[in-house]
Amino acid sequence: MKRICILGSTGSIGTQTLEVISEHPDLFEAYVLTAGRNADLLIRQARQYQPCCVVIADESKYDYVRDALKDEPIQVYAGADALCQVVQMEPVDIVLTALVGFSGLRPTISAIQAGKPIALANKETLVVAGELVTRLCLKHKVPLLPVDSEHSAIFQSLMGEVSPVEKLILTASGGPFRTFTLDQLRNVTPQQALHHPNWDMGAKITIDSASMMNKGFEVIEARWLFDVAPDRIQVVVHPQSILHSAVQFEDGAVKGQMGMPDMRVPIQLALSYPLRLKSSFPRIDWWDLRDLTFEKPDPEKFRCLQMAYEAIRMGGNAACIVNAANEVANLAFRQERCSFLQMADVIEETLRRVPHQEQPSLQDYLDCDSESRRVAQEILATGKR
Repeated sequence: MKRICILGSTGSIGTQTLEVISEHPDLFEAYVLTAGRNADLLIRQARQYQPCCVVIADESKYDYVRDALKDEPIQVYAGADALCQVVQMEPVDIVLTALVGFSGLRPTISAIQAGKPIALANKETLVVAGELVTRLCLKHKVPLLPVDSEHSAIFQSLMGEVSPVEKLILTASGGPFRTFTLDQLRNVTPQQALHHPNWDMGAKITIDSASMMNKGFEVIEARWLFDVAPDRIQVVVHPQSILHSAVQFEDGAVKGQMGMPDMRVPIQLALSYPLRLKSSFPRIDWWDLRDLTFEKPDPEKFRCLQMAYEAIRMGGNAACIVNAANEVANLAFRQERCSFLQMADVIEETLRRVPHQEQPSLQDYLDCDSESRRVAQEILATGKR
């Protein structure tokens, strides 16, 4: 029985992780559940899965959650510091990090320092501080198991391989605007962007997918997970989302992982590795697969992808700046304070204004995140894009 701490149990990945636990109640236990602000869903999850404790990051909702669970044998905590503490609880066997954005960094590092294996669904942890995080994993001998479908596919393709990698091939659906012209992109709405053709994800990640910033972040994540230079990571648009990603070896052979677009499969593998468990999740119907197509991403329409490559080449705190500016611009777009194409303008200008640091510490990353958000907000407010 593995006792699992789920950071972000009320989000898309968190709720699907609980479905995986429900499939295998004899193997997995939801030991800790945490949420940002969704107190009502956290309460329902706590009643159903009976964890040892829950954490609501929004401290203003602590009394509400505590009172709702006062008849249950469940400890209730609140605040960002509590997230960093519960991941270190001795009975926890694995920490699944499904928090969205920069907020996942500190608790993930705290779990690594406690020697807890990490099932990583919070890509920003490696985007912002990949060098620091991977160094800590080596120091504490902590496995970092990818949950993103693309990185899980690469991880599976590398199983048993000892030969050098020539290229990583990251597939991208292309999102809802793959066929739009640049003129059409100028007027797209948040409602259009939130309608992803293949995947069921949270709002922030869905917008990132539409702008292809999500794919850019995955390039950065892959660079740290698999120690491959960015010029050997190729993004290929694959609208059907059946080939989840692949590895090309020095002899020209390519190994990839295929399956239905269902996040429960990589979640389950990360929790059960090195075993594969039987599941009731959907299978490919081969007679339904009429076409699998592959295209080059358009760098003019999807500038965010190119900025991610630029950030990883710059190194240091550059990706931290890009991530913070993107979180600000993404929210502004969802609130209709910024157009779809202007998101890239805000990110690019923030990267230009915030000072570059070659070898940042954890505190430097925290300070850089705050400063980058301030600058991005200023750019939005003044309209200097």
